[in-house]
Amino acid sequence: MKASPHVQARLLDLLALDTRLTQLDHQARSLPELTDIARLEKQADDLDAEVVRTETALSDLQREVARADAAVQQVRDRAARDQTRLDAGTGTSKSLQGLQHELASLARRQAVLEDEELEVMERVEAAQAEAQGAARVRDGHGAQLAQLRTARDEKLAVVRAERETVASGRDAVVADLSDELVALYERIRAQRGTGAAALVQRRCGGCRLEMNAVERGRVAAAAEDEVLRCEECGRILVRTEESGL
Repeated sequence: MKASPHVQARLLDLLALDTRLTQLDHQARSLPELTDIARLEKQADDLDAEVVRTETALSDLQREVARADAAVQQVRDRAARDQTRLDAGTGTSKSLQGLQHELASLARRQAVLEDEELEVMERVEAAQAEAQGAARVRDGHGAQLAQLRTARDEKLAVVRAERETVASGRDAVVADLSDELVALYERIRAQRGTGAAALVQRRCGGCRLEMNAVERGRVAAAAEDEVLRCEECGRILVRTEESGL
């Protein structure tokens, strides 16, 4: 397996493209919106549950008002019938007196029921305000979440577009290398994160370790197109004008 200066230059191109792909993938995973979206999504269920709770409480009170109103109306209807009978003056004196007593009792009962209905209606107003407040909080939360998702999608679209361009350039570089060299590069890359490293000032760009004298001699004596690997990390070494040999 040979690595001419042209091939070594293409290896550096491949390394740069892979580094950029790694950066783009990290950028996509590290968008600040992702943290905020995850936090808001966790809150969403609680806010929905609060809306359901307040709306249920309001519905229960509204039914209570309806029952109270029906009770008041029932007393009113009974009082109206008694008043009609009393106004007609039909019946014995005792029965008419009984109607008068019942009307007084119904009036007291109606006053009590109306007070109770008023108290429930006041509770309904408070429950309506609470339900409306819960709905506003939930809707505001939903709007914020939608904005964050839009911002996330827009940023991801930019990252993905660049990634496609970089990946396309990588494919072109890979096509310019031998299958054997690419296979070696990919195998090392899977193990080390990068498959090749530039040799600069006698240091491997992958592990950052400086070569010892024996290793420098071996590399310096190697043929120009020989595929060299770092003795420490195993990456393919790409010699440059700054190798320092």
